[in-house]
Amino acid sequence: MLSGFFDVSGRPLPVVAWLAIPFLFAAAVLGLVAVLGVLVDADWQATLSSALCGAAAAVTALIDVNPESWPKYRLRALRITYPAVIFIVGLVLGGPTIPTWAAATAGLPALVTLVILCRQADADEVSRQS
Repeated sequence: MLSGFFDVSGRPLPVVAWLAIPFLFAAAVLGLVAVLGVLVDADWQATLSSALCGAAAAVTALIDVNPESWPKYRLRALRITYPAVIFIVGLVLGGPTIPTWAAATAGLPALVTLVILCRQADADEVSRQS
């Protein structure tokens, strides 16, 4: 069931997993940037930019959420306000730098968690089709 937005995945997530998506996405990107910076011996650090928060909000808005017993108006309000809040927080923060060790420490587990969520959603879809 779509709740007013374009759903690219076709698989709704539980509310708790959906609420974690922008944080996992941003942490994973920061972790990959930090590791890349170490590999190329760069003198820059990972930055939590407004663009990254905007991308995290966009990814969150595109993924469908599936609270079973919620009325449609509450679901639509959640689907609109939560990504908007993530985007606005990104605009307000405006790009603090994150130490490389912190970005890599938080980012790599976040990346693994995102991969696990995607694989579980794929397995659920395959089991539903069989």
